Amino acid sequence: MSLSPSASLTTPKLRISYIDWLRFLAILGVLLYHSGRPFIVEDPWHINDPVKSDLLTEFNFFLSRFRMPLLFFISGAVTWLMMQNRTAGGFVKLRLKRLFIPLLAGVLLVIPPQVYFERLHQGYTGSFLDFYPTIFSSGPYPEGNFSWHHLWFIAYLFVYDILLAPFFGWCRKPAATAFIRRLGSLSKGYRVYWLMLPSVLIYSFFVVKYPSTNDLIHDPLYFFYWMLFLLAGYLCLLQPALMESLERNRRLSLSLAFLLLLLINGLRWNDYNWFDGTYPIDSWQTYIYLAREPLHTWLWVFAIVGYGKKYLDRPHPALNYINQSLYPFYILHQTIIVIIAYYVVQISDPVSLKWIFIVLTTFTVSMLTFHLFIRPFYITRLLFGMKKKAGKTIVP
Repeated sequence: MSLSPSASLTTPKLRISYIDWLRFLAILGVLLYHSGRPFIVEDPWHINDPVKSDLLTEFNFFLSRFRMPLLFFISGAVTWLMMQNRTAGGFVKLRLKRLFIPLLAGVLLVIPPQVYFERLHQGYTGSFLDFYPTIFSSGPYPEGNFSWHHLWFIAYLFVYDILLAPFFGWCRKPAATAFIRRLGSLSKGYRVYWLMLPSVLIYSFFVVKYPSTNDLIHDPLYFFYWMLFLLAGYLCLLQPALMESLERNRRLSLSLAFLLLLLINGLRWNDYNWFDGTYPIDSWQTYIYLAREPLHTWLWVFAIVGYGKKYLDRPHPALNYINQSLYPFYILHQTIIVIIAYYVVQISDPVSLKWIFIVLTTFTVSMLTFHLFIRPFYITRLLFGMKKKAGKTIVP
């Protein structure tokens, strides 16, 4: 049943089960993806195994089509939930607490061990105590040792939320009712796919000139590209008819995503190179060719969200505990992967066993760290962006 535009302004709903489950699956995808990075062909990472895996390369290529866009889309949906009982100013205060403090703590405490083991892998011989002061004196990564590595996602999300807070606040006011009602027109038929258009255009026209850097400052294309996924997630909960449209059109989204996957992989596996000089880089044919990537990404995001809304809107007693763990898990996981991989790549077991070992060990260490050392204490909850402890939570 659809909510009216005005209902979305007045009905507080602080949890939506399928959003929580999709968030869990997205973080699981991040774990699987990063655990495979040491074994990827022609894609050097922080730690690299001398033996590579073509199959893991293909698996990671598939995950990379929608991994981060899905996280940004879900973050936009969660933003709508957080705005239900807050003003724009209250939302900014919340994001300073939940994003900026964990980002700062992560850069100073979680990322340095990751960079240290990477430097050991490259031949550095000093201790961690010798290494740590260099994060302040050597300059930014990769030449220096100061970095936010995988926490770039938190940095971007923080900037987006600060910039868009006035818009989010305005959407809660009666003045936005007409805007929300007009959004509903995009839910009719296949109009929801128009949400793709802005990012498809900016990607196609600018990706050749502005590749991804994840450094926020020199990332003009992807800064707006990621933000449009966040906005789409927010708008799809602001106007529930849009989310219902994604559910209704989920089969079409999946079908088109699958067909584009076949096309893209067919070209890749046959070593097709569009940029061999046949077409000028600034030709209209090139722009259409480049559009295949963002279209493919959006279709996977829409398909996953549509099927998630259809089949995952089921509460579970463990979901509260899982939700508490996901953010600290994300902050911790890559550092743990890098440390484990540093030792794993030195042994001669098959790549498949190494990957499984990294996945399972990272999951176990991350969850035990969360349960034993982060969740019970006020200071660690603050540093990892968790709410104040209030009452008993159900532990599965």
